[in-house]
Amino acid sequence: MELRGRTALITGSAKGLGKMTALTLAAMGCDIVLNYVNSEREAQQLAQEIERRHGVRATAVQADIARQEDVARLAALALAWSLTGSIDILINNAGPFIRERRLFADYEAAAITGLVNGNLLGVMLLDHQVLPGMRRRQWGRIIHFGFGHAGEGRAWPHRAVYAAAKTGLVSFTKTLAVEEAANGVTVHMVCPGDIRGMNKERTIAEVSEERDDESPSGRPGSGEDIARVIAFLCLPQSDYMTGNIVDVTGGFDPIKTSIKSS
Repeated sequence: MELRGRTALITGSAKGLGKMTALTLAAMGCDIVLNYVNSEREAQQLAQEIERRHGVRATAVQADIARQEDVARLAALALAWSLTGSIDILINNAGPFIRERRLFADYEAAAITGLVNGNLLGVMLLDHQVLPGMRRRQWGRIIHFGFGHAGEGRAWPHRAVYAAAKTGLVSFTKTLAVEEAANGVTVHMVCPGDIRGMNKERTIAEVSEERDDESPSGRPGSGEDIARVIAFLCLPQSDYMTGNIVDVTGGFDPIKTSIKSS
């Protein structure tokens, strides 16, 4: 229970990688603030499961990270709910993604704005809301989510807006890490590989015997693969690590640089 007494806010945590991260941090003793946009039933059920299984406090707050007013409301409610009046761990998992492959010229302006707000601006604003408490307590962990090889800033045809927002977040991650290191706050980006469907909520043991021919590691990724890395970065003993862009991909490279591949 290395994180007992800490409070973690995890965006987009009713399902998928966010859910697995919430369960993992709860098992380490964290009180958990879940966040959802539309999945209220799943979020409330997860909050009850966390309290029952791990004996910590949990709550769920509806908010869309792409909306500035929602970010402010989420932060205010989470800070008021925390027993210490601060958020110790912030996991920025939520972020809109358009699965359909699309040239930049074919995007509508609203889609561009939504992707940038949800994947970059909303993340920055939420960080800004929780930083004062972390600074006051001289302890904090901030994790941003990227995608495999985001740190290289390569072209990603048909994903131009999403990729631009996330690679912008790479620079912000490194900058914030340097600025806040003296305040006991570490900042990292975790970059999952192509973890699909319900595998996002499965353990390593559950996928270990399965075969994924596209993965150099030979097996599909799982939610536990990501949650374990996040848990390590949140440990008190991980305070000498900051500003890292961590690929958790099994060696898979999702970026196809030729538009002919569409």
